[in-house]
Amino acid sequence: MLPYVFQSERLGFRNWTMNDLDNLFAINCDNTVMEFFPFKPSREDTKNFITRMQQQYAELGFCYFAVDILETNEFIGFIGLSQQNYLEEFDSFIDIGWRLKKSIWNNGYATEGAKACLNFGFQTIGLQTIYSIAPEINLKSELIMKKIGMTRVTTFEHPKLTDYKDLVSCVLYQKKK
Repeated sequence: MLPYVFQSERLGFRNWTMNDLDNLFAINCDNTVMEFFPFKPSREDTKNFITRMQQQYAELGFCYFAVDILETNEFIGFIGLSQQNYLEEFDSFIDIGWRLKKSIWNNGYATEGAKACLNFGFQTIGLQTIYSIAPEINLKSELIMKKIGMTRVTTFEHPKLTDYKDLVSCVLYQKKK
């Protein structure tokens, strides 16, 4: 078992290893999981994501963490915090996000994990504000944002999604410490 940075009741949050590549790539290939993304990441994109998260964890002490179910050690995807810098209103900001394999949806893992990540961000890292962003049509993610106590701030056109008319309109939620 890999060492966990922190745990919730049912989930363990950890840094990435390249042993996660095949499992994350399988999640990234699932049409339902990737419904609200402009493309499905290639195997090389997935590898680069893992490397970027490892680097971010080494530099900042957080990332979109690899997540396992504690009882079975099953890898189920990621939930965590990531530094972003694509919104003009902010120099940079901390985003909370998640991507979990479809077979474990509707068991409360995303909500449980996101609450644990908010707590980690506020209590351990000392963040003051955490944001979350999703395309306006992604009602499932917006519901999780509401369940974890975030407040809707605005709707905006995502600068990285301008070529995707169904995805460009995004919601921005925030939670303050």
